Amino acid sequence: MATVRKALTIAGSDSGGGAGIQADLKTFQMLDVYGMSAITAVTAQNTLGVFGIYDIPLEGIDAQIDAVVRDIGADAVKTGMLSKPEVIELVAAKVKEHGLRRLVVDPVMIAKGGQALLAASATESLRKLLLPLAAVVTPNVPEAEVLTGRSIASLTEMEAAARSLVEEYGARCAVVKGGHMAGDPVDVVYDGSGIRLLTATRRETRHTHGTGCTFSAAIAAELAKGRELAEAVQTAKRFITCAIEDELGIGHGHGPTNHWAFSRRQG
Repeated sequence: MATVRKALTIAGSDSGGGAGIQADLKTFQMLDVYGMSAITAVTAQNTLGVFGIYDIPLEGIDAQIDAVVRDIGADAVKTGMLSKPEVIELVAAKVKEHGLRRLVVDPVMIAKGGQALLAASATESLRKLLLPLAAVVTPNVPEAEVLTGRSIASLTEMEAAARSLVEEYGARCAVVKGGHMAGDPVDVVYDGSGIRLLTATRRETRHTHGTGCTFSAAIAAELAKGRELAEAVQTAKRFITCAIEDELGIGHGHGPTNHWAFSRRQG
């Protein structure tokens, strides 16, 4: 019997299915990795916005992580929506307790519709407690600005932010995503040894809900399979590019990406 690789997502639930836990599990499945979840919050949302956020009690998050890791194990873990300092503190403690080295941190702060998903008081906890444990952190430009305290308006400033996340805040690798910048998107990857750029052609579309979740989940899936970080990030870039290009056309607002697209092209 072939070895089954396993990935755990610790994040919020998206009732619309485009982001959060749902996007992560779809991505794991499409990349041939068994997906598990520890839900930190339940959201009422669709492509038009977030209409309610209902936090899971800390003991519930704790119990979910323990139940999964103690029985099934996790070859890689990713975090998404961790809305409060105490949730970040708990997750960081659990990562240490269980020795979870392949950790992908997606610093989810704002939903596509503009709703805040991370309390301002939680930013410092994210910096101090979670970034030093991260194999890779995957902020977009606005998130990188908040994490580093730097203004980012150019590729050079993106590169400086990526270096800061590794050299000042302790992540082993940083991917600063350039989708919010003008022109074709360029992502900056820094792993302490050098800068690499990931490029793509911009597609004008409103169907980009869950891109950050999906990209970071794809990295986690590839790390779970034992891929080197550079290869995992490159595959994740191809996965999300395909997911954006092959639109599903779902919903009346910020529609979800297409999690089938990558495997269908591969086939």
